Amino acid sequence: MFTGIVTDIGEIVSFTPTAQGQLHRLRIACRYDQSTIADGASIACNGVCLTVVASGVADGRDSKQRTWFDVDTAAETLALTTAKHWKVGTKLNLERALKIGDELGGHIVAGHADGIATIVSREDLPDMARFVLSTTRELARYIATKGSITLDGVSLTINTVADVTFSVLIIPHTLDVTTIGGWKAGDEVNIEVDLMARYAARLTEMK
Repeated sequence: MFTGIVTDIGEIVSFTPTAQGQLHRLRIACRYDQSTIADGASIACNGVCLTVVASGVADGRDSKQRTWFDVDTAAETLALTTAKHWKVGTKLNLERALKIGDELGGHIVAGHADGIATIVSREDLPDMARFVLSTTRELARYIATKGSITLDGVSLTINTVADVTFSVLIIPHTLDVTTIGGWKAGDEVNIEVDLMARYAARLTEMK
């Protein structure tokens, strides 16, 4: 489980298709302490929970001495998320798995992206940025004003909702410490709806 509070921005440094293109092995550079990353650990990458299969530190020729970890993206992940567009150089919001006793600064996030939202517009305001996004009707039913949403792994509060579109307001800190600062109209982002909204909708269906 995660909270949607990004703790680093990683960068894909190698990308290897395997299994006839149905599996991609990614190497992601980050600033985490390599000694704390165990094989089998879960790290959310742009809101997608991926399993670490190897990790290490760049050799001495790399002045940044960055940590790296390898993950595999399977066919379903490639089909349902923006992972199908990832390539060498892609920046990813990263979050380590939640530990018992950690501060829950965002909301409960599973790291299981439900689909994709498309950025309709971006408006840069004096103290923040406003984004309008659209998604599928199936996912829009779980989106409500003042509710929680996870976009590319970032826990956000929904500002307004109109049919299949919704808006979020982003403060300068979030723009600085996540990839949201580079979002523009037409970009696609991973979306995970609030678990509580999903359960509430299911209970309503069963009545």
